[in-house]
Amino acid sequence: MLEHGGNLRDATLRFGRSDWLDLSTGLNPRWYPAPTLPGNAWHRLPEASPELAQAAQACYGAPLMLPVAGTQAAIQALPRLRAPSRVTVAAPSYAEHAHQWHGHGHTLTQIPYAELDAAIAHSDVVVVCNPNNPTGATVPAAQLLDWASQLAARGGWLVVDEAFGDTARHNSVAAHTGMPGLIVLRSVGKFFGLAGIRLGFVAAHAGLLRDLADLLGPWTISGPAQHIALAALHDYAWQTSTHDYLHAEGARLAALLASHGIASTGTPLFQWWAEPQPEAFWQHMAERGVWVRLFREAARGIRLGLPPDQAGWQRLELALKEWTEK
Repeated sequence: MLEHGGNLRDATLRFGRSDWLDLSTGLNPRWYPAPTLPGNAWHRLPEASPELAQAAQACYGAPLMLPVAGTQAAIQALPRLRAPSRVTVAAPSYAEHAHQWHGHGHTLTQIPYAELDAAIAHSDVVVVCNPNNPTGATVPAAQLLDWASQLAARGGWLVVDEAFGDTARHNSVAAHTGMPGLIVLRSVGKFFGLAGIRLGFVAAHAGLLRDLADLLGPWTISGPAQHIALAALHDYAWQTSTHDYLHAEGARLAALLASHGIASTGTPLFQWWAEPQPEAFWQHMAERGVWVRLFREAARGIRLGLPPDQAGWQRLELALKEWTEK
């Protein structure tokens, strides 16, 4: 199993403390306030909810969407829906994509974002995180749609992971997923800060969504998750204010890092940089109770999410100051 952020149990076992400032996930630290749940949310079998899919379609602007138990469920299932294919995954990116496509008879290639255009002609499936996790790199929507058309013409797929796309909805291609071969993944875990309910959505043409639903089986989304997500997806006022809050906090984080000589890139939810001494920086922060995301391989560097409050900002600033003064 690959390593992911949010692994505070590992942090506690390794460093022997529990007062963590967890900046390792890139989740909105001010999560959507869950409404009071009706009692039958815990009792009834959670049959598929047309209302949930419709709320997601309205929120994300997609013609059809399938609720799934986090986008991770779709990432694991999609490689099983194709015959052996030539698969290109943009790198660096969320490591589960390459990990899951590296099997089921597929031939996997990982290439930098700058080389994707040239790879389209030699690929059956191309996977892109947009914006990218962890670097924040983006591909313009028009470019993605051109790639999707080229791939679809020969039965191929373009998979666009928009898990961090809620703060840049102008660049989403979810509205175009009625066309064959374009698959978009969306998550309520990041922007809504609701990773614990394990809910995401897949936008694609009807035939692929039917195949995916058959593969995943019944009762994939718990009753409580359905009730909470319906409220969040319908709450456009909260979404608007949260969009503004995250953009302001993201700019604050980038400015704080820059004031300590760190030139970062990212999204309103996180910042990343190619730290020359990533293990030493990670160790330094962990010893001060600040848990950050260390990348050791393709994206060798550090990713930081947003502190939840002023005390968290002060704690991060002090740890950065002590790092730069070493």
